[in-house]
Amino acid sequence: MHNSILLAAWAGVSFVLYKIISSIIISRHHAARARQLGCLPAPETKQSPFDPLGLQNVAKIMKADKQSRIPQYLKDRVDDACAREGKIINTFHQKIMGAEGYFTVEPRNIQAILATQFKDYGLGERRNGNFAPLLGHGIVSSIVRNATRTLDADMSQFSSDGEQWAHARSLLRPQFARDQVSDLDLEEEHMKNMMRVLPTNSDGWTDVTDLKPLFFRLTLDSATEFLFGESVDSQLASLPDYKSSKPPMAVNEQDFATSFDQAQNTIAQASRLGEAYWLVYDKTFKDHCKRCHEFIDHYVQLALSKEKGTIQEKSHGKQKYVFLDGLAESTRNPIELREHLISILLAGRDTTASLLSYVFMLLSEHPEVYNALRSVVLETFGTYSNPKNITFESLKSCNYLQWVLNETLRLYPVVPVDGRRALKDSTLPVGGGPDGTAPLYVKKGMQIDYSVYIMHRRADLWGPDAEEFRPERWNGRKSGWEYLPFNGGPRICIGQQFALTEAGYVVVRLMQRFEAIEGVGNTWEPKEKGGMGYVRNGLSLTTCPADGVKLRLKEAKE
Repeated sequence: MHNSILLAAWAGVSFVLYKIISSIIISRHHAARARQLGCLPAPETKQSPFDPLGLQNVAKIMKADKQSRIPQYLKDRVDDACAREGKIINTFHQKIMGAEGYFTVEPRNIQAILATQFKDYGLGERRNGNFAPLLGHGIVSSIVRNATRTLDADMSQFSSDGEQWAHARSLLRPQFARDQVSDLDLEEEHMKNMMRVLPTNSDGWTDVTDLKPLFFRLTLDSATEFLFGESVDSQLASLPDYKSSKPPMAVNEQDFATSFDQAQNTIAQASRLGEAYWLVYDKTFKDHCKRCHEFIDHYVQLALSKEKGTIQEKSHGKQKYVFLDGLAESTRNPIELREHLISILLAGRDTTASLLSYVFMLLSEHPEVYNALRSVVLETFGTYSNPKNITFESLKSCNYLQWVLNETLRLYPVVPVDGRRALKDSTLPVGGGPDGTAPLYVKKGMQIDYSVYIMHRRADLWGPDAEEFRPERWNGRKSGWEYLPFNGGPRICIGQQFALTEAGYVVVRLMQRFEAIEGVGNTWEPKEKGGMGYVRNGLSLTTCPADGVKLRLKEAKE
């Protein structure tokens, strides 16, 4: 008995000694390798010496999350560090829940992890595991990332890496061919439904209406018709006299939308905990995920019950493209189909609705921009009752419209924060040493977080008016890696043109009908003439104005 205790104690001591010696050897190996590569340390984020695990960082970001101010919190942290050091610092070393990594807003570093050193970085097991309960391992990740919707810079690859990501990308790329995304007949039907929810009074003004939920219904309706072949008609379902002619589903569109939002919120909260993301996955979260899967599975089974090559037609005989049918030509695996669909639905609904919400938030605060854009819209696309030439090509070539969309995405990218995990020992081009010009050594497994929200507001990249909404800054400007609303590199948003076309079309049709808009009772309205109030940014997997976009709109007399 006594010998057994001694042996157990010796085994314990030996294990501890082994871990210490191994840690020293590994540490020396990395230090030697860093010296060989000319790498120097990055500045540390402000952290208490009594908090070696970085728990305070988690507490602060969770507090900012509750206040709907994570993007601004991160920007304040960077600004404070620059003020404290008396110089510009764009990359930091940080610890969160004991795991070390880097935070950067430097274009060259972001270009490295997304493009030039693409094979060295991936989403990593943590992120894949975090997203898997809802999205599975489909292609959609940025943002959000990144977001990328997606409209997201990274919304085309939320939760897969390596060969699995490449396979998914090859399946989905043909579904976003120009012919598929340039047909605006579908969008017009859903715009008409939205217009029914915006009646005007005898004075020509609408009641005060929050446009944000209307945009989310609009994009849900158009996305489900594009993906499944039939819309869930959530916009019409919000009308008091609406009666659906469709057979009831086990999970209706309202329950799905609620569960979809709640599941995303939980995943976003989990991501703040780093490696401990799984702690927040309770039964309620799992029930929300299950409800979302049942909703998507209904359409998957309908598609799989069709014979291959089945073509749907519109009432006027033109072929109707259905994303799910096209995808089912390539794979008959119901789980794979579900994972791709729920991922693309997230990108197609959330990101475009968020962009539109921010567009009209900014336009309500800048009537001179609204008037200038409306003049261009009427001249180029006609009036609401007599529209003309609204096509994929004409929307894309309407410069001032594109400037407004670009400037909105610059100030409010829908995936403001994203990240990658080092798949092997690697480097970042800059950020080390006293002047930040030396490369950084990155150990396998380190997390690299980056914020395009902050990068898009850097005065040294965008000028002293970087915080201001000024569409004219895009006149003649060609952007590079300092502007990434759709991410970059091999994972660049696969649905970029689809999102911009839809957003541009919605802006044009609303401007044709309404000659003026005004914000009423929004928290972000100016407290005094000349500036905006504080904008709360709700952040789940994408971001949008947390308090909505409450406006009155004045109908034009044609």
